Amino acid sequence: MARSILSMVTVLVVAVAAAVIAVSPAGAAVAYPNPGYVTGSIGVHDPSVVKTSSGYLVAHTGNNITLKTSTDRTAWRDAGVAFPGGASWTLPYTGGGASLWAPDISRRNGKYYMYYAASTFGSRNSAIFLATSATGASGTWANQGLVIATTSSSSYNAIDPNLITDAAGNWWLSFGSFWTGIKLIPLNSSTGLRSGTALYSIAQRTGGSTAVEAPFIFRHGSYYYLWVSFDLCCQGASSTYRIMVGRSTSVTGPYVDRNGTAMTSGGGTQVLAGHGSVHGPGHQAVITDSDADVVFYHYYTDNGAALLGINLIAYDSAGWPYVY
Repeated sequence: MARSILSMVTVLVVAVAAAVIAVSPAGAAVAYPNPGYVTGSIGVHDPSVVKTSSGYLVAHTGNNITLKTSTDRTAWRDAGVAFPGGASWTLPYTGGGASLWAPDISRRNGKYYMYYAASTFGSRNSAIFLATSATGASGTWANQGLVIATTSSSSYNAIDPNLITDAAGNWWLSFGSFWTGIKLIPLNSSTGLRSGTALYSIAQRTGGSTAVEAPFIFRHGSYYYLWVSFDLCCQGASSTYRIMVGRSTSVTGPYVDRNGTAMTSGGGTQVLAGHGSVHGPGHQAVITDSDADVVFYHYYTDNGAALLGINLIAYDSAGWPYVY
């Protein structure tokens, strides 16, 4: 989740081939891969990606939502912003600021859909909006309206949206950050907006922390995998974000981790965490590509810069994902 305007930088990252040994919260040694090699404009926060006819389009947190493109998933270039004229309809939630958070981008019904959040750091005065575009290019995005909003009296927070279409073709939006965790609502597939008043709880931290956010539901085989980020984002090299996953045979849950613990009871199987000079990897998005399923995320370097991380996904004999 992005809670401030970050300075985007153009850098070159060369990932070493060897995995780095980290320590899991349980104390066990775990080998995590470094991010794959990327180059060009790779300063990102909260990336979401869609594959296009000419390559890849990434949308990420920034003033009026920042766009980047790539033809090969390796070299990235700036592609402007979604709303070059600003997004006046979001200002009641952003305190007048231009930074819009955590866009979720996909292509459906012959056009691009983008759900995104408007809020301020630590606030539940938040809203999720929908925009659509025929091409995905800067300046072509049209506001389609408010999807859901929360206030300071709400028990959950309307940020970090993600659209999932279930096996029957029904549309759903997951979202949430801290407080009572991750929620799921049905959408009208014709409008992309909320349908009815149903609200499902699908993940929540228990114990001493409420830090769960950035849901992304991805269907693989007979399971829906709920990817989330635990712990703290947005603190540079001190960030403790880590990527967790659970799964369910139903899009509405219950989602459980490898040990069978419900994600609504604090469950989650760790897939990627900080290691070496990779700090706080999180706010993940998953796509199916020609070579494998692929996870995109941001992480922080030793100097605090937020960069694009990309790794491939495989599944073990029990169907649980791991990155390489």
